Amino acid sequence: MALKAGIVGLPNVGKSTLFNAVSNSAKAQASNYRFCTIEPNIGQVDVPDERMDKLAELVLPQRTVPTSIEFVDIAGLVKGASKGEGLGNKFLANIREVDAIVHVIRCFEDDNILRDEGPINPTADKDIIDTELQLKDLESVEKKIQRVEKLLKAGDPKNKHQHQVLLQCQAHLSEGKNIRGLKLEGEDHEAIEDLFLLTEKPVLYVANVDEGALLTGNKYSEQLVKIAEAEGAQVIVMNNSIEAQISELESKEDKEMFFSEYGLTEPGLNRLIRSAYKLLNLITYFTAGVQEVRAWTIHRGWKAPQAASVIHTDFEKGFIKAEVISYNDFVQYKNEAACRENGKLRIEGKEYVVCDGDVMHFRFNV
Repeated sequence: MALKAGIVGLPNVGKSTLFNAVSNSAKAQASNYRFCTIEPNIGQVDVPDERMDKLAELVLPQRTVPTSIEFVDIAGLVKGASKGEGLGNKFLANIREVDAIVHVIRCFEDDNILRDEGPINPTADKDIIDTELQLKDLESVEKKIQRVEKLLKAGDPKNKHQHQVLLQCQAHLSEGKNIRGLKLEGEDHEAIEDLFLLTEKPVLYVANVDEGALLTGNKYSEQLVKIAEAEGAQVIVMNNSIEAQISELESKEDKEMFFSEYGLTEPGLNRLIRSAYKLLNLITYFTAGVQEVRAWTIHRGWKAPQAASVIHTDFEKGFIKAEVISYNDFVQYKNEAACRENGKLRIEGKEYVVCDGDVMHFRFNV
């Protein structure tokens, strides 16, 4: 599943530095001038999962294959982007293509790093981004309202419900609110599905703090946490420069020494990656054999045939059954044979809803 999380924020807040830390396949340019990032950088990022490592210890496969997410480093946004200011049009088009937003907000003072927005103010910075996205969404919604109203005047009543939902969205955006707050589902969501609205995308905030606030946070990050809590969002407190340094260390010993020096137990980017994964409402199931132990990404709530389709579409078309062992049972009994002998291997059919951590083997016929 090619899922993308877009890293966004004002210029010079640490987006590209974070991208350099989080990406294991690409390095983004990080410099102290506005619009350093013009074309989006894309990196494929492995999702850290101790469960896969534990399964590999037990199975001893020839290889392990983690699941992954794409992170996209998108150009910095400025006030007026919805009207094309700065690189606004390009920026907003790039956001439209991602599944979730990682919003980086500067929570540190440093006179050596350029800032045109005045004193450090996480609330104001967040509002600039939100306002531009809302204005662009309002433009999209109003254009569709005009199209639907023409159909209604032509005597097409099936568009009446769609029109009502669009008017609701228009009013919501006009009040300076994000579409995700409406939590539209079913037919209501279908009314706006084709618009790919920017403010409907789930968001995760990164408070980029100074080195001294890495473990405790500071007054700026605390301000951001309160804002995020009010909208049911999460904040990850990080120092993006330190994370970039950690990511460049190759040996496990060097990394552990670095963690010890800063009082860390793991890179902050691990928390970020896992949180982004959760934000997209994703879970992982595993296949485990002597050739490979592999993690597979699916949406929470998917049934067994859908889960099988991420391996190959034929698995879904010809699905017969799934052999399922829960992760905890596999670890307790050490291998598939022991799980089978102790009644921990279950046979599940087409209606089985896959659980996070299931170890699965599919039977199919095409």
